[in-house]
Order: sequence, then C-alpha cells, then structure tokens
Amino acid sequence: MTLTSRVASHADLPQLRPLIAAAIEELQRGFLDPAQIAASHAIMGLDTQLIDDGTYFVVLADGQLAGCGGWSRRATLYGGDHSGGRDSALLDPAREPARVRAMYTRPGFTRRGVGRLILDRCESAAAAEGFRTLELMGTLAGRPLYEAAGFTVVEHVTETSGGIAVPLVRMRRHLP
Repeated sequence: MTLTSRVASHADLPQLRPLIAAAIEELQRGFLDPAQIAASHAIMGLDTQLIDDGTYFVVLADGQLAGCGGWSRRATLYGGDHSGGRDSALLDPAREPARVRAMYTRPGFTRRGVGRLILDRCESAAAAEGFRTLELMGTLAGRPLYEAAGFTVVEHVTETSGGIAVPLVRMRRHLP
C-alpha cells in the first residue's frame, strides 16, 4: 500500500464528512460507551477554516481516501464548523503552540501510517512558519498514536454535550 498526501480542498468535503463520521463512530469503540460516542459527534468534526487556510491534508492509500487532518495557526484547539467557541485569532509562533486539528482515519486503515504521515506534514508546515511547539486535544482512541509520536498529556479534560461527559486529553510536543 502506497500512501500519498496533498492539501485538502472544498471539493473533498463530500468524501471527508462520511469518513469523519465513520471514524468517530467506529474507532472510539472500546474507549467510550455508545452515549459518549454519540455525544462526540457534537464535539468533534471538521473546521473548514483549515481548508481555507491551506493547512488541512488528505491521505490517499493507493488512490483511496484513507484519512485527513491538519494543523492551525489559529487559537481554536478543537471542534468543527458546528462547534461553539471557535476563535480565529492568529497565534504567535514565538510563544504559542500551533494546533493539530481534526485528525481522522478511515476505519480499516488504522495502524498503517496514515496518522503518522499527517503528523509529519503538520510538524513540517508549522515549523516552517516558526512554531516551536504543537498542541492538540486528543480522544482516548487517538492518544496512543500521539504518545508514540512524542506528545505528552498536559491536561485531562471533560467536554459535555447533551449532558454526556466525553473525556479528552490535551497534549503537547516540542518541535526539534
């Protein structure tokens, strides 16, 4: 299997939305209960500002969409277009971490390098803009990937949607 990546465009949205929904629904099993997984759909998702900024990537496996994710120079740490509390203020690379955002792997393509490729693209692009640290809000299902990539937990967070508490982990990694 050959993985390639490219910058995402709005033309990718019809394929990205079902991939993201399937990743939320299927990859969190064993980490969250069904009510927490359902609540996760309100907390997670794609922020199309990333596509507008040119900082969102798609990964193809032999031409098939296998995953997506990106980074941001903006203050919002997580959440999709439908999420409240988004902040489009630009971060200061000298003192604030770039954000790794909206990473999803199509079920069936996990543990094949999709997430690692996205993280590598994010790291290179953020470093090229002068950022020295990356930060993300990870799911419990994503935590093993992020720890393997050198991220450490800096805070345990609980996000509530519809009265259902969903555990998340804020993680950070310094760039070389």
